[in-house]
Amino acid sequence: QVQLVESGGGLVQAGDSLRLSCAASGGTFSRYIMGWFRQTPGKEREFVAHISTGGITTYYTDSVKGRFTISRDNAKNTVSLQMNSLKPEDTAVYACAAAQFGRASYYYRDQNNYNYWGQGTQVTVSS
Repeated sequence: QVQLVESGGGLVQAGDSLRLSCAASGGTFSRYIMGWFRQTPGKEREFVAHISTGGITTYYTDSVKGRFTISRDNAKNTVSLQMNSLKPEDTAVYACAAAQFGRASYYYRDQNNYNYWGQGTQVTVSS
């Protein structure tokens, strides 16, 4: 079992930056693909980014490319999401998730393919 706990959410203004962190425990962190998803009320959970086990390969949804950066520290069992140039449409609850490695990149854009989830952290961007 892997437990995931997010932190770093908050209320910011458009154009500001925020850094989310996700701390993992209870498993071999370096064996998991890590992803970030977000959800707003009434909408389906949306893929944001994922990162390979070694941190070399990353993938982003188009709306955050060039603004968000996912990274991981396997020594500290953490994955982070640096969010720059935030927009009001980035407002959502952001959750990190862990999935078993070994599949193609597109596989990890689907929330259903993740095994473990954190509770999420609220990010609100005011205009």
